[in-house]
Amino acid sequence: MLKNLSQEKIDYILQALEAIEYGSILIVVHDSQIIQVERTEKKRFSTEPPTPKNRRSQASTKKKLFI
Repeated sequence: MLKNLSQEKIDYILQALEAIEYGSILIVVHDSQIIQVERTEKKRFSTEPPTPKNRRSQASTKKKLFI
């Protein structure tokens, strides 16, 4: 079970989930405490209308929060 799960940490994780369209959120736990949240977001750009053929073009960004 996680120790000292503050409302600040819960709010940050929920905000990250709401803000991301494509990507992942990694929650790092050490000694039963959340110590870091990493958000990797993928943004897709296209010069043509989306089709299954050209959907693979993507850019990636990574953000970290140390709690």
